[in-house]
Parts: sequence; structure tokens; C-alpha cells
Amino acid sequence: MKLFRPVNKAELDLIEAADWKKFPPRLPEQPIFYSVLNIEYARQISIEWNLPFYGAGYILQFEVKDDYVKNFEKKVVGSMMHEELWVPSENLEEFNNNIIGKIELVEIIK
Repeated sequence: MKLFRPVNKAELDLIEAADWKKFPPRLPEQPIFYSVLNIEYARQISIEWNLPFYGAGYILQFEVKDDYVKNFEKKVVGSMMHEELWVPSENLEEFNNNIIGKIELVEIIK
């Protein structure tokens, strides 16, 4: 499954330091790692959240094994476009191990 994740520069730097192979651990106050199912929603988050708060947004694209992704809930958090995959933070390491290839930077919003 192809997924997208809007991030700020700090998170982007951690992903780059991990050779574009994994997402960094969540903070204690972040119980869910979420990614989104379409680039339009990732752009909206970057424009409405990352750009005003951080000065730029970075949209990442990556693939996760289909059989593994089925273990997690998809949530619609607004209109049908606002679909997210919710992964409990304690499963993030295993999630990272099921990423196919490398995480790619596909857009920068400034």
C-alpha cells in the first residue's frame, strides 16, 4: 500500500539520518503514528499545519506490505478524502520493518 506522511523539518532530518528507511519513535504524548492514504490530504495538512507553524512542510511517500497494513485501522477524520492509517506507537518499529524500499521526499510546501 502506498502511503503519505506530512512532516516538519525536524522529523525529516531524523528520517534522513536513518537513511530514509524508518520513521523515528513517537514521543510519549503521541500514542498513534498516522500516515494518510492520499497526497491531497497530505498537502492539506502541510499547508494548514506545517507551513504556518514550522515555515515549511515536507510530504513523504512510502510503501508498506499489503498483508501487514491490514492489521491496522483506517480512519476517516473528516470528509472521505481525510483517510488515515492509525498505527499504535508501540508497533512503529515493526511497521518500519515492513516498509518496502526507502521513504521518498515527494513535495516541499513553502
